[in-house]
Amino acid sequence: MDPRRSRDSAESANPPLFPEEVLERVLSLLQAHKDRNSASLVSKSWYNAERWSRRRLFIGNCYSVSPGIVVRRFPNIRSVTLKGRPRFSDFNLVPQNWGAHVYPWLLMFADCYPFLEELRLKRMTVTDEGLKLLSLKFQNFKALTLCSCDGFSTHGLASIATHCRNLTEFDIQENHLDEFSGHWLSCFPENTSSLEVLNFASLNNEVDFDALERLVGRCHRLKTLKVNSCVTLNQLQRLLVCAPGLTDIGTGSFSHELTAHEYSELERAFSGCKNLRSLSGLTEASSLYLPVIYPGCAKLTFLNLSYVWLQNEEFSKLIVHCPLLQRLWVLDSIGDEGLEAVGENCPLLEELRVFPADPFIPDVVHGPTVTERGFLAVSYGCRRLHYVLYFCCEMTNAAVATIVQNCPDFTHFRLCIMNPGQPDYVTSEPMDEAFGAVVKNCSKLRRLGVSGLLTDRAFEYIGIHAKNLEMLSVAFAGDSDSAMESVLRGCPKLRKLEIRDSPFGNAALLSGMKKYELMRSLWMSACKVTINGCQELAREMPSLNVEGGCPAIRSDPVNITSMGNWLGSCICFCTSVVGDILRDIYNQECSCKA
Repeated sequence: MDPRRSRDSAESANPPLFPEEVLERVLSLLQAHKDRNSASLVSKSWYNAERWSRRRLFIGNCYSVSPGIVVRRFPNIRSVTLKGRPRFSDFNLVPQNWGAHVYPWLLMFADCYPFLEELRLKRMTVTDEGLKLLSLKFQNFKALTLCSCDGFSTHGLASIATHCRNLTEFDIQENHLDEFSGHWLSCFPENTSSLEVLNFASLNNEVDFDALERLVGRCHRLKTLKVNSCVTLNQLQRLLVCAPGLTDIGTGSFSHELTAHEYSELERAFSGCKNLRSLSGLTEASSLYLPVIYPGCAKLTFLNLSYVWLQNEEFSKLIVHCPLLQRLWVLDSIGDEGLEAVGENCPLLEELRVFPADPFIPDVVHGPTVTERGFLAVSYGCRRLHYVLYFCCEMTNAAVATIVQNCPDFTHFRLCIMNPGQPDYVTSEPMDEAFGAVVKNCSKLRRLGVSGLLTDRAFEYIGIHAKNLEMLSVAFAGDSDSAMESVLRGCPKLRKLEIRDSPFGNAALLSGMKKYELMRSLWMSACKVTINGCQELAREMPSLNVEGGCPAIRSDPVNITSMGNWLGSCICFCTSVVGDILRDIYNQECSCKA
């Protein structure tokens, strides 16, 4: 037995009921992170057994714990999922160079986790140096997922392709990277045949198609293939012929001209994909070629059209062929008529995401947009709906109340009214009753995003009724500090609170001191918090990581409490006090006007 285990066991006041090996075996059967966390709190012996048996680790906030603490707590990790910047960074609301660097983690993992097999990163800064280190130090490495990351180039991808001989997953999605060459795919050794997932849809450069075709042809266990827009329809057809067993396909551009023979060959290729369950891509889709995918849609459970500008007629003809659909992502260009077609044809739908066609140019109208009419139609026809992200320009309290009555099992409800402070467009009343209806009717609700004209009353409803709420996102809402106080006083399971452009100040910030140590993060941007409030929070709760950040400083956020000592679980980002923070701590002037 490892001597470290003996020392750990000796520290327990009561002898374990089971031998350590038996307990570790039992706990290894627990898959959910929450279950394992709960098990570790039962007793010292359970704590030790859980730490030694854990193989998979999820860290939702990379600043909530240091790499050193992680490796001391869990010595046998094989898979790590690590999240960095707040979700607001997806909407360009977080300053560049904010931090979330993965390299310090990789250095620690290289020393302590030589048998690491999987690394999944989201909103992290990744460098080519880090990817090279990853490819050289972990001989058994199998799976890499980079989602919404930045700082690396195709040189780093080439290192992974060259040295990771057992790679099963290579998933590069929604990243911001410097592209120097499209030939990184040719770096895979000619005997590579282990890939099961290959996704490079977010890359822009042309790829070496011959190398790609050979790679796909060798990897007989390949289930997911998502290519970028440089892959033509003819090339896509050749890939589908090489891998008819694909379950998840991401196409490239769907606008290249085809002859009648090429059209029929592509249609035949989709017909041959008997196991197809997920379809995405279709960028620049032409209505002339969309029918070629109809034969492959019969068993689809996930259809991602979030990059496809389709009108309701085109979309309605497509959705008829997807009777088993459970997840749907679309642009608002399909209009209410398109959503009505969803309600009529997709009774098994559980998740709906409707994105704005161009969220950064709200005054430009490209075509039909969605209203409460489309949302209502889906709620009437899709009673299993429990996850929604819905962008629209206007909404009514009555519509939302009806929707949640039709679908009371919502776990995720994010309604994004594009115009800040927009009231019920029929009654001109605040949207308080709409979100009140959501939290009253949906007892399983875990994530809520609010928008529109909201007073403190909406937050009173949330604090009273949202007992299972884990994440709340707020923007341009509330009247006073009491709104945030209501949420922090209620919502016993709250883990993440994101707030921007709202009138919450020091009193609101300090009202949550009893809850912050149990939360993953608090993010406040463009609120009324002052440097004095941040400093008081830091003094009262020294275990928290209280930060401020600034786009003018090319470094990690400033830590008021203990510089560089990432022990806490709470992030407070206060753009209004950045200058004072820098002057007080670094004696450095800040040129940022935010």
